[in-house]
Amino acid sequence: MKNFFFFLLIFLGSLTLHAQEIRVYKEPEFGFDWSKPSEYPDRIVLTFGENATSEVSVNWRTNTEINPAFAELAVASGAPKFWRNAITQKAKTEVLQASEIPTAEVDANYHSATFSNLTPGTVYAYRVGDGTRWSEWFQFKTPSDQAGQKFSFLYVGDAQNYILELWARLIREGFRKAPDADFIIHAGDLINYAHREQEWHEWFTAGGFIHSMLPTLAVPGNHEYNYLNETDRENRVRSLSIQWKPQFTYPLNGPKGLEETAYFIDYPDAKFIFLDSNRDHQIQAEWLEEILKSNTKKWVIVSYHHPLFSASAGRDNEALRNLWKPIFDKYQVDLALQGHDHSYGRGRVSPGENMMDGMNMRDKTGTVYVVSVSGGKMYGIKPDGWEEWGAVRDRAAENTQLFQVITIEENTLQFESYTAIGELYDKFELTKEEDGINIFKDFKEELPQEFRFTNTIPYEDQLPQIVEDQLLKRYPGFQVKGVRFFEEKGQARIRVILQKENESKDLILDQEGRVISEK
Repeated sequence: MKNFFFFLLIFLGSLTLHAQEIRVYKEPEFGFDWSKPSEYPDRIVLTFGENATSEVSVNWRTNTEINPAFAELAVASGAPKFWRNAITQKAKTEVLQASEIPTAEVDANYHSATFSNLTPGTVYAYRVGDGTRWSEWFQFKTPSDQAGQKFSFLYVGDAQNYILELWARLIREGFRKAPDADFIIHAGDLINYAHREQEWHEWFTAGGFIHSMLPTLAVPGNHEYNYLNETDRENRVRSLSIQWKPQFTYPLNGPKGLEETAYFIDYPDAKFIFLDSNRDHQIQAEWLEEILKSNTKKWVIVSYHHPLFSASAGRDNEALRNLWKPIFDKYQVDLALQGHDHSYGRGRVSPGENMMDGMNMRDKTGTVYVVSVSGGKMYGIKPDGWEEWGAVRDRAAENTQLFQVITIEENTLQFESYTAIGELYDKFELTKEEDGINIFKDFKEELPQEFRFTNTIPYEDQLPQIVEDQLLKRYPGFQVKGVRFFEEKGQARIRVILQKENESKDLILDQEGRVISEK
């Protein structure tokens, strides 16, 4: 009977281990030729001019054999031969010589064309090419020039990691949720390594035709800056991604030296201001104050990468907050859209003053600050909120890919945040009064429980409990500090780091949980 129970326990243990399958994730591999340019247009992306209702630019890429290049534009209609009314204009061509830059290692021609004097509220079709090899016809609609007209846009935080693998589903779900959106704001860290061709190719492939139909309004994150060569690394000189300016056309209305990384775009009822939080903070503060001093728009929305109120644990950009927040307060900035922290946080400050006042903030609010993440890399949230910084954090999330849909109509701004499968996760509404202060309405009663690492699919590899129990019995006094699944010669393996005070052990286990090496 004892033998029976002994073998039964072994059998049940085996079932438990296999029920918690050791699944090694296999990342896709891309050949170098995958991201090389050809004679056919690729990486086609739209952007706005300073006046969004009447100016749009398009950028695209080919190999260096294609020059000249052209763009054609026509007012679109349901008739298939709308192109009879098209105009053709020669593109500006810029040679990107990056064959000697590590991770870029390619030469390409980048082409751009700006369509000006467009009619507001009109659907246009365009295509790009060299006169023989053309893209398909893409469509976009210029915004209305009538104040008070309803419009919406998407906002996403860092794509950065697992771009084609995981960001693709997020941005495509965003387009499905808000197909009538006017544009997309990207709050930095579109990729991970600034100059890496493969990652930019992943970003353009993940968004596909969305980039060609909805204008991209982006700011650089810290990962859009990196060393160009070993000399720069030794001197700690980080450069903006060499692809940034050739592949995006932004208004040249920012501070000198920050062209196309700090800029603004105007809608009839809203001013969108984009800041480069990586550098020259004081210069941008002075420029920002001048812009806001003369602003006549009802709504003011700013976007930049490093949060003034950080969502993640162990992060704080105090100097930046002390410099920029007083300007936001003074000129009643409505909404700040941020990235960087790989978690979600949404909160606000008191209207008209720097110190938090609970009674004052019950129904009214100053600037609402949001941090969001759209890609697959996740950090833990700051556990104790934003009170120590003089703000209230109303909503947070960990381990969740999110996109946001923001809708403005007359005196109302509605903010909605959705998961990668289209679930509503967060929602609030601002109603602007005559003095510029916003009435704040939360929708917490409509929202699900906040997501944390503890109530979502595990982000880190998890050691099966039976294996952990066996290890800790074999190594008394130690604690599990790290687990990673990997594959070796076709076999699943588990790397486990154990820690006891100043002593550590680095173990390799097989998929059955047996120790096969120890350091």
